[in-house]
Amino acid sequence: MSHPLIIEPYHSRWPLDFTAEAAALQAALGSALRALHHIGSTSVPGLHAKPIIDMLAEVPSLADLDLRTPAMTALGYEAMGEFGIPDRRFFRKDNPAGQRTHHLHAFVIGSPDLTRHVAFRDYLRAHPDAVQAYAALKLRLFETTGGNLEAYIQGKDAFVKDLERRALAWATQR
Repeated sequence: MSHPLIIEPYHSRWPLDFTAEAAALQAALGSALRALHHIGSTSVPGLHAKPIIDMLAEVPSLADLDLRTPAMTALGYEAMGEFGIPDRRFFRKDNPAGQRTHHLHAFVIGSPDLTRHVAFRDYLRAHPDAVQAYAALKLRLFETTGGNLEAYIQGKDAFVKDLERRALAWATQR
């Protein structure tokens, strides 16, 4: 099913949505899950976002996580494998109406991708000017791409990569 691009102002329910889903994931994954983080734009107060809760799982082993795929399926997730990023497991979930609600990115503890995602989120949380610039870009791209998801993602790629570089440098200095 194709999912239309929707961008919404920050909503205070997003952290609550994460907390509720995190409890279900922790119960389903048990020892295959070490930690779970709310990441992405819905984790940054004041940032416009697609209303999809992005979560980052730290796991001791991808093989152990793979054994829990039936538990993820029982929660309504679709297993997507690496889905374009080596050494990742990606799961996505839609609500009964077919609207995407959650993404779960899983990496082994210590993965540079874990560090990158958390640094990006924390940098935005600590830098309101970066949040404003990112929100403005997202809104401009939403308008100029006519809601085309691929064009929207391509349009913000250079900005996001620059922000990631700054976030990683900032995180190492803390």
